[in-house]
Amino acid sequence: MKKILSVKDLSVNFETYKAEVQAVRKVSFDLHEEETLAIVGESGSGKSVTAQSIMRLIPMPPGKFVSGSIEFNGEDLIEKSEKQMESIRGKEIGMIFQDPMTSLNPTMTIGKQIAEGLIKHQNMSKKEAHLRGVELLKLVGIPNPEKRIKQYPHEFSGGMRQRAMIAIALACNPKILIADEPTTALDVTIQAQILDLMKGLQKETGTAIILITHDLGVVANAAHRVAVMYGGKIVETGSVDEIFYNPRHPYTWGLLGSMPKLDNHDEELKAIPGSPPDLSDPPQGCPFAARCPYAMKACSTQMPEYFELSETQKTACWLLDERAPKVEPPEFVNVGGLKVNG
Repeated sequence: MKKILSVKDLSVNFETYKAEVQAVRKVSFDLHEEETLAIVGESGSGKSVTAQSIMRLIPMPPGKFVSGSIEFNGEDLIEKSEKQMESIRGKEIGMIFQDPMTSLNPTMTIGKQIAEGLIKHQNMSKKEAHLRGVELLKLVGIPNPEKRIKQYPHEFSGGMRQRAMIAIALACNPKILIADEPTTALDVTIQAQILDLMKGLQKETGTAIILITHDLGVVANAAHRVAVMYGGKIVETGSVDEIFYNPRHPYTWGLLGSMPKLDNHDEELKAIPGSPPDLSDPPQGCPFAARCPYAMKACSTQMPEYFELSETQKTACWLLDERAPKVEPPEFVNVGGLKVNG
């Protein structure tokens, strides 16, 4: 598949009254056409900052790009002016935000919010944009689209608002769709519907998707590849099968171990002990060392290099060094009966 986006050594800092926070640290990944890449990790790991950096939605200041590049269509988005980015947002790269109630404009009808991008980027008339809006609402599974397009966000349920957000994001047929925790506030039934909708639309349109989430159940059912983030860094990447069935980083083990098992309702949920690092003073070595039960002296003093385990999987962990003691993964690596997307 053709590479459509390449993020290389991206570092993003934020100035605060107390100190400079290193929110994203030397992050690199590629995205290919018709692919879904999931970026997973705990809150504060840098997932959303990475996504917003691609869209150039980071407020400058307090945010700033320290290093790296974001190459799209052979050009670095970091070098683009705000006016140039306005022609890319929505048209070339769309975004679904975490909370549609705060992302949708409460004073505008859903139809007008869909029409905005169509009129600006597709040069449609108001009538053409309205008709296309009805088609899009129908496409994302909203009943009675002719009636619903005239309604306001507060008249929609949570699941319908998320569908409307997807319709807005897809209106101009973007090459990349960034979905930032798109199912967090929804019940499991609606979550499944939204994920099925995104997969179906991807097959129809060929759009590449970056899925930001902390929910590994979402990842198993929606992604092709996975990047695991912790402490502002990507600590492991691989195909969805590799991450679920052959994870090699202790943090990935911890995430998988904290998932509920569908065949055991009485078992207590397992949490990863400790707290994420303070990124205003990040650790010199592996960001997970302070919470890792397998940490060695080198883990606290030196950042681990990436060990390439296959063409698609690489892991930043000193346990993979030939000089390290052999450690067997925990027995949890049963992913609770989840069906993994192939």
